[in-house]
This record gives sequence, C-alpha cells and structure tokens, in this order.
Amino acid sequence: MTLAELDIDSIAAGGDGVGRSNGVVVFVPRAAPGDRVRARVEVQRRFARGEIDSIVRPSPDRVTPECPHYVADKCGGCQLQHIGYDAQLEAKRRIIRDSLARIGKRSADLPSIEASPRRWRYRRKLTLTMRRAGQSDSWTMGLRPYDDPDRIFALRDCPITDERVLAVWKDIAAARRLLPDADELRGAVQLAGEDVSVVVRGGNAWPRRAEFFEAVPSATTLWWQPTHRARNLVASRGTSPARDASASFAQVNTEVGAELHAYVLERARRYRPASVVDAYSGAGATAVPLAGDGARVTAVEADRDAAAECAESLAPFAGSRSLTARVEDVIEQTLPADVILLNPPRVGVHERVTASIAAASPAPRAVIYVSCDPATLARDVARLPGFRVASLQAFDMFPQTAHVETVCELVPASETEAA
Repeated sequence: MTLAELDIDSIAAGGDGVGRSNGVVVFVPRAAPGDRVRARVEVQRRFARGEIDSIVRPSPDRVTPECPHYVADKCGGCQLQHIGYDAQLEAKRRIIRDSLARIGKRSADLPSIEASPRRWRYRRKLTLTMRRAGQSDSWTMGLRPYDDPDRIFALRDCPITDERVLAVWKDIAAARRLLPDADELRGAVQLAGEDVSVVVRGGNAWPRRAEFFEAVPSATTLWWQPTHRARNLVASRGTSPARDASASFAQVNTEVGAELHAYVLERARRYRPASVVDAYSGAGATAVPLAGDGARVTAVEADRDAAAECAESLAPFAGSRSLTARVEDVIEQTLPADVILLNPPRVGVHERVTASIAAASPAPRAVIYVSCDPATLARDVARLPGFRVASLQAFDMFPQTAHVETVCELVPASETEAA
C-alpha cells in the first residue's frame, strides 16, 4: 500500500470517487468530484482501491454529512452524504450515460433527472441485521460499515428513514428476548399505506412469536422466513392484507415512485398500443390502467400472491391475463406485442428475454425498461442491437445513496420515435 495524492474527477456507479495514480484508476470511498486527496492506495490488477488519509483541497460540492453513523461508523447504507444534493443528481446522470456508453455501446445525452421532494426521512422501509452475543438476550441491531462487511454497529438513527419505521424498530429492540433462537437474524420494517409490515428472517423455531407480535403493537402483519424455508404470515391485526408489504414491488420512496409510475404510463400510452406485455408486473399497478385503456395486457409475475392479485384486477378486461411465471420461461409465447414493459430486479433481465424480444416479428413498437441498476440496464440494452434509445429519464428514488432509477425507452432502430 502506498500514499499518493489524487484529483477526484467523477463518481463511480457504486458511489466511490474516481481518480488516477500513475495511470491506474483508483476508486476512493467518500471522495467528491473536485477533491484533491491524499490516499492510501492498494493496486488490484488493472485498478486500485484507495482510502482517504487527508483532504488536501476540498471540492466546492463537499458538505458535512447529516448522519453521525456515516462518519463515525463508516455506514455503508449511504454513499453520497458528503456531497451536496445538486452534485449528487449530476453524478447519477453521468453514471447512467457512462454505463450506456461503456457497457451498452450506445451514445446518449445526459438524461434529465427528477429530484426527490424529500432528501431525508423518505425511506419507508428499513432492513437491519440482528446479531446476538453468545446465548444472552444482548442483540446488536444495525448496519454494516462499507469497509468491514462482517461487523455490525448498533443503529441509533437513520436520517433517510421515516421516523415511524424507526419507532417500530425501537419496539422490536425492546422485545428482543422474544426473537427466534438464532445467532443472527435479518429484520425489515415497511410502511404500506396504513399497514406496518414486520419481517423476520432466520432461525428454525419461534415459540414466542405471538408474544413478540403483542410487544410490537404498531405492527399490523408479522412475517417469518425460517432458515431455508419459505416466508409465511404468522400474525396479523384487523383486516391487514395477506400479501407481504415488504415485498420488492412496494415503493420505498412513495412520492418519487408515483412520479416514475405516471411517467411510464405516459410513455406507454403515447403508442396507443393494442397489445402490451407487462413483465415483472407485481400486483398490476401498470397493467390494470393500460387494460382499462383498451389494450390487451399480458402481465407476467413470479410472485404468486402478487400475480393472483393482478389476475383478479384484470378479470373485467376481456383479452387481458396474468401469468404466474418467470419472465424468461414465458416471454416467447407472449409475443408479438406493441409495447413491452420491463421492470426487473437489480440483476436485470435474463438473456432469454432479450433474445426473444430481438427475434419477435413484428418487432415491438417500444420497449420501456425501468431499471434500478445502470450497469445491468446497459448490458441488456447491448443485447438489443436492433433498437435505439429514444428517451432516457432518471428518478432520484434514493437521495444520499448512489442508487438511481432509470426509464429507458427503446424503439426499433429503423423507425422514428412515436409522435
């Protein structure tokens, strides 16, 4: 490991600052574009990792982080709290464009980005690791440092998380003696409308789960996923839904999620489609409005409960249907379609999905891809060489972090954009 002075010129996809030392690219956590830093550098083949030793000249975009855990505990939950919000947005725009150029081999302008109305207290879901000390009831409930993934620090506050979620976590901490018998658990609390879902993952037996639920009075549903088994609803209050509100299709930032959803509908409706494939459709939030417009919608979702809810909502619309399946297993039989909506998890779409879309005849008039990872978006766009990027719009769903949502509209390369 050597000590070197670096000028930081950009932010990488994971949130690290990017500089160069002797021609080698160096990734430096907690660095800001415009910083000159003295860093301890360790070369790893074609790139290097750096750790700030001191800041020689701070960037004009550098700010004091709001969260004490960000500095004292090197919390890995956020990556950009040390950068002003406007600079965060600019960094995310560049990450998207550079990913498409470098991985997707597509030139694109910097996308527009919708800022979040709330930069703090926007998260309606918080997942923590719970680690027990020996056989006692002493539990550490918290997050991991970015540079030491094996360590857990006790969380006192999370300024990006809704205070109602944190209040539930305080109740869980007070009821820790009633948790499953395990050395380590994962827990999640999510708000969904008026419902509060608590999910506990781990352990093989939970004899005191009813007592635990009573000790967390604000929770409306309690879900448990024993080790190597499926998740199940184990307790509920009132008329709480049987579907897990902590599932991935529930929005963490509701205001930005609503803006993104409205935008996707607007882009799809521009084509006045007669047929739509809504892949990774969740419970049908997008499929149902499009079916209401008169389109024949085929919704595809692997989660059985969500797919069943979507099927019930689509039932009044003749010709529309909901398939409970992995998208890659059924995509070929759903085509052709005028518009294809893709909203995959962070890993992106299976190569069989892009292969089927590329081979569809006639080709779809548009593929609208909602991505939470610019790198996998770019990879999947590269697998569709017969399509060009017609529009690119970013949404800042997760301020203070390096994560960004992107809506990429693709059209056949031989056709002009819809009017």
